[in-house]
Amino acid sequence: MRKDFLWGGAMAANQCEGAYLEDGKGLSPMDILPSVQYGRKEAMYHPEIALEKDYGYYPSHQSIDFYHRYKEDLALLAEMGFQAFRTSISWARIFPNGDDPFPNEAGLAFYDHLFDECRKYGMEPVVTICHFDTPLALTRKYGGWSDRRLIEFYLNYCEVLFKRYGDKVKYWITFNEINMITHIPFFGGGMVIKDQENPDQIVHQAAHHQLVASALATKLAKGINPEIQMGCMLAAGSFYPYSCNPKDVWAAVEKNQEVYLFIDVQARGKYPSYAKKMWTEKNIELQMEAEDEEILRQNTVDYLAFSYYSTRLAGVSPEISGRVADGNAITTLRNPHLGITPWGRQIDPLGLRTTMNELYDRYQIPLFVVENGLGAEDVLEEDGSIADDYRIEYMEQHIEAMKEAINDGVDCLGYLSWGCIDLVSAGTGEMEKRYGFIYVDKDNEGNGTLERKKKKSFYWYKDFIKRNIE
Repeated sequence: MRKDFLWGGAMAANQCEGAYLEDGKGLSPMDILPSVQYGRKEAMYHPEIALEKDYGYYPSHQSIDFYHRYKEDLALLAEMGFQAFRTSISWARIFPNGDDPFPNEAGLAFYDHLFDECRKYGMEPVVTICHFDTPLALTRKYGGWSDRRLIEFYLNYCEVLFKRYGDKVKYWITFNEINMITHIPFFGGGMVIKDQENPDQIVHQAAHHQLVASALATKLAKGINPEIQMGCMLAAGSFYPYSCNPKDVWAAVEKNQEVYLFIDVQARGKYPSYAKKMWTEKNIELQMEAEDEEILRQNTVDYLAFSYYSTRLAGVSPEISGRVADGNAITTLRNPHLGITPWGRQIDPLGLRTTMNELYDRYQIPLFVVENGLGAEDVLEEDGSIADDYRIEYMEQHIEAMKEAINDGVDCLGYLSWGCIDLVSAGTGEMEKRYGFIYVDKDNEGNGTLERKKKKSFYWYKDFIKRNIE
């Protein structure tokens, strides 16, 4: 392993900060999404309804109040020995409408304080520029990333960030899980797609705008501070073929191509050979400006960040029809060899090793595990303890698989567990789907004191980090 390998954890502004309209912040997509009990899936997949409907309860409005409690929370992460902390910047906290002529100073000051606090404890900030957080005003006014003008607004935002924080933040990620735009366009691109439109055309055009924006942001960052490391990010997890039936094998190849397409552009500098065939089959006519291909070619990323929760399974055999596992946004065939969580995610530690090998063999740039973890319903005992041995077991197995991938020759920058403090689930809006080492006293209805409590996994990870550093 690298001597500078980074151990730590990750969160996202829209799932932890709260203070959703405080100090001049504008609305973000998460701010109009209720929890699953109040209709989150309807709102996610039919945002035209969410834009007009009052669902009553919105978990992002307070979340875990990280905006006011970040000093307390970072002290707890430092106690565990974190070397890195991934978070995101809320675009609407800096530019409330996305296209404002000047940034919001109060929002900028908050992240100044946050990154200074990280540095105080020796924690390297890893910052996502847009984490499912396109300002809602850009959705209403322009239709989100389907409009090319968002490239200009994004770059204006990036320039402010790089100039303000370029000496405090080394690692940046341009877009969180960029391939998720094909699964939940409202998350990934702030888009509302009407029934009569070709969704593939709109999604891939919007993705192209993001890819150009990512390349230009990389160019911009290097011009401001050449030491900045720019990364892209993938919602990863290799597709296995359901069987050795050649048709199942080819189904897995095509599914993996859909996943890799966007990273091919960001890491290799051009669309892959199979892209044109895919566009033809989906009736996509991609509109490019004359300079786009050169922009993409010249401004590739320094590293590939990725989230990993599970592998997926693909096949076409008639007998497997209907055997699915619906783990949040990505529906996959049910793998009979894997366990599964109550929220539909299959558990495959070895799949992390497989995925890392496939990604590194393909791109030959450093990888960075920036999300991995187990969402579970933790039980708070009468004495205040939380015995989450299942989380410890999950993480031990996945970290061991990561280490085996490194032994295989994969270059990896670090491991950041997801939701290191309990936060609002992006997929369901629940609090009771908990990932953290630190318990937050809040339930799915928004009740609770927000008090932080250390779980058993807190002490395990603290000891684990110490031993691995030594």
